[in-house]
Amino acid sequence: MSDLLDRIRGALVGLKMPRALEALDHTLQQLEKGEITAIEAIDTLLSEEYPTRETRRIDVALRTAKLLPAKTLESFDFSFQPSLDRERIAALAQLDFIRRAEVGHFLGPPGTGKSHLATALGVAAVKAGKSVYRATLADLIDALSQAEREGRLVEKIRFYTRASLLIVDEIGYLPITTGGANLVFQLVNARYEKGAMILTSNRGFAEWGEVFGDPVVATALLDRLLHHAVVIQIEGASYRLRSHADLIPEHVRANAPITPPLPPKRRGRPPKTNNGASDH
Repeated sequence: MSDLLDRIRGALVGLKMPRALEALDHTLQQLEKGEITAIEAIDTLLSEEYPTRETRRIDVALRTAKLLPAKTLESFDFSFQPSLDRERIAALAQLDFIRRAEVGHFLGPPGTGKSHLATALGVAAVKAGKSVYRATLADLIDALSQAEREGRLVEKIRFYTRASLLIVDEIGYLPITTGGANLVFQLVNARYEKGAMILTSNRGFAEWGEVFGDPVVATALLDRLLHHAVVIQIEGASYRLRSHADLIPEHVRANAPITPPLPPKRRGRPPKTNNGASDH
């Protein structure tokens, strides 16, 4: 019996199950006294270990996905943004859009919660066991440009297409070179109808020709990014500046709504039939 217990303890150490190891002796005592059955003993040991291991998995996945500091939908102040349709956010949180390889767009002025919502959905996806990666558009282009210079562009695009969900944040905040726009198009084209994305932008789609410095590339991007898309527009004041609203000039506070145009008409083949709850 002693040798058997030593083997069990050794196995728990080898499997990196410290919580189960701590609970082993007490669980065996309960089993010997007839307080629990053998099946209940196994359940007790696994129940001790699983939450700890799951917490470790999530922590590592969030760091790898660049989702720290983590955000949640529960911590989002929906009352501050009454224009936001809470039910549509809840529908996205079911994560079916990831399975359907759709694109979620969050459009709105700075400080209205776009990045918070995108990150929160990414965190929810990680907790559900899905692979996620987040980057600002500027960081994404820098990484792709460096990979192109080093002859690793195909490898880098393959890396970005590996995640089930790619979050591209802060589109429209910094100018983009024509070369950068072409790199983004190659990535979007590689993920098209294969992997889900979430994009956040403070600029309407009609301005993307200016944002990307090339109307032709911008049109090609939107052709793919709006084909299977959920577009959520947020109109309102900056949450970060809520305590200092009186210091902001009126003409700055009066943010014009960002109205997305209709998706460009596709040529050559009919759109894919989609029974999901998405906007086209």
